[in-house]
Amino acid sequence: MTPADLSRTVLDAVRRAVEADELPAVVPATAGVRVPPRPGCGDYATNVALRLAKDSGRPAREVAETIGRRLAEEPGIARVEIAGPGFLNITLDGPHGARIVREALARPGESEPLPLRAPDALVRRLGSDAARWSLLCPPGLDRDLLLVQRESNPLFRVRYAHARCRALLRNARDLGFGPEAAEVYGEPDGPLLTVLADHPRVVAARDPERLARALERLADAFLRWQTSCTPLPRGDEKPSVVHRARLALAEATGTVLADGLHQLGITAPAHL
Repeated sequence: MTPADLSRTVLDAVRRAVEADELPAVVPATAGVRVPPRPGCGDYATNVALRLAKDSGRPAREVAETIGRRLAEEPGIARVEIAGPGFLNITLDGPHGARIVREALARPGESEPLPLRAPDALVRRLGSDAARWSLLCPPGLDRDLLLVQRESNPLFRVRYAHARCRALLRNARDLGFGPEAAEVYGEPDGPLLTVLADHPRVVAARDPERLARALERLADAFLRWQTSCTPLPRGDEKPSVVHRARLALAEATGTVLADGLHQLGITAPAHL
């Protein structure tokens, strides 16, 4: 079940509660599901009960209980828990981290390029790739920074992260093993998986600036992750299921970064 599928499932649970006169509210257009920032809070969370509480005139936890009962009956959902003032934490049936990786690997090429055209003068000054990215930069950023290969250059970080993903795959191939997603991901992998899982929602918005910021977040999460979660064995260590799973996570990250750059009309070189 993808985040989009789950959002529709949450809305269906709300709709059924409204139609059964269990919840006096208007069914919202979207449910808004996100991967929780901390492990142990389910696979996804939604604040839809908090949003509906004001219109229904009922406490948010009571609204959450009503929606949660309906939601727990849906196929593919293992359990629903209420947290804080009325958040719904949802755990899906089956593995989670491996599913995020497999879904990311299955998506490339689905999205059409976004309309983004840089002025000819800017292209002559910066080159096509940097000129396009400069259109999406926050106000005040020195556009000439985009020509320098350093950490302060956001375009460089995104492309460097993509190149590192590809390098890991090449190095693993030289060692005789390849990527294979498996449910062995742990807490150190969580931040990268969280950003990766949120990407389909960003792509669906069809907003170039939002996509650029999402690519920066994904690249930064990957670069932090690779310092402590290397997919490659060290010394005489043999490749394990953990190495293969983390290599698949790196492959998924590189695939999403390349696809996002493609949507922006920017090249994603495998070597930098």
